[in-house]
Amino acid sequence: MSVNAASRWDPAAYSANAAFVPALGAPVLALLDPKAGERILDLGCGDGVLTERIVASGAEVLGVDASAEMIEAARGRGIDAHVADGQALGFDAAFDAVFSNAALHWMLDPQAVAEGVFRALRPGGRFVGEMGGAGNVRTLRHALRDTVVAMGHVPPADHPQWYPSVEEFRRVYAAAGFEDIDAELIDRPTPLASGAAAWFRTFRVGFLDASGVPEEQRETLAEQAAAIAEPGLRAADGTILADYVRLRFTMRKP
Repeated sequence: MSVNAASRWDPAAYSANAAFVPALGAPVLALLDPKAGERILDLGCGDGVLTERIVASGAEVLGVDASAEMIEAARGRGIDAHVADGQALGFDAAFDAVFSNAALHWMLDPQAVAEGVFRALRPGGRFVGEMGGAGNVRTLRHALRDTVVAMGHVPPADHPQWYPSVEEFRRVYAAAGFEDIDAELIDRPTPLASGAAAWFRTFRVGFLDASGVPEEQRETLAEQAAAIAEPGLRAADGTILADYVRLRFTMRKP
């Protein structure tokens, strides 16, 4: 995942508060359908939890991520993993497939990503993955931004993630040369077992950095933002359901 104004990662916090990310990756992994002997690139592999499942298929897997901390965690699982910017991939016809789960929305030059993935694939190779789509975590994002402003800080002016519509996504990847692009938006209300404050602390550290929020204010800020967000996310049984919208896709290099 490319580092931007909203991405800085603590593997321990991620494991504690974001275990749902790899846990909900099974449908995308099924679309990938990795085979023994295939060479597969996991783009934005994070801590390698989902990468391990690809390795278990017998495929030869390389994981890349922009976070050195996450790469260290992935290597701890025995993954062949390296720090790399997904917007500057340096591979040429090296992989039968590229896989990406919950990472592309952190990469703010999608055309560079698309072109790099296209180059990395062998002819006939496939790109399979899932990312945040249009409207993803809107309630959470707005609550955090409003709280940052209310506490006297200035959040980044630019949108710190790329959450495209299906049409925008298809345009970018068709321009890179891909064919048979199949993409859909999926509403996926996701239980936050640790609540919205823990979500903010895990997924928006970089956003708070860019907003100039001192460390000593962050716990209070996260709790205040959670108090704004949670009433609109609370199910009848009291569960807090994050308003995730996923864009799931498959495509092929001719």
